Amino acid sequence: MYDQILLPVAPGSEANDAIPHAKSLAERYDATVYVVSAIDTVAQTLRGPQAGSFAERIGDAAEKRVESVTADLEADGIEVVGNVVRGQPVDIIENMIDDVGADIVVMPSHTRSGIQRVLLGSVTEKVVRVSSVPVVTVPMADRAEGAADAEDADAE
Repeated sequence: MYDQILLPVAPGSEANDAIPHAKSLAERYDATVYVVSAIDTVAQTLRGPQAGSFAERIGDAAEKRVESVTADLEADGIEVVGNVVRGQPVDIIENMIDDVGADIVVMPSHTRSGIQRVLLGSVTEKVVRVSSVPVVTVPMADRAEGAADAEDADAE
């Protein structure tokens, strides 16, 4: 049913609760996981000495993230391909769906609401609207909330 799974990952982010879901689908269907990180920086259009170093840091972070995720999946016996691509994340993901023949996209959702949602938007939400294949959205655990709960439990 699913032979090609697309797994977008954010540069520099260590957390992605969608990874275990992509892994589970890959194991179940003996599928290949395509890990992609889209680099979208305003710095590429800026001029000046700081712009280049910022873009390089983002690029390096994306490379490290893709390498880390692909290594973890390979260690679990999953066939995996990693890519870092420059451009608008939604466009990159939409193009990658076609380029790799993805049957499904598995990606995190930060479940922002209110003004945060209006100001920041949601790549996941946009991908759901434009995708030609099913998109599995996985809510990200609130790391700060989890830490606060652990501290409360320690205090009791």
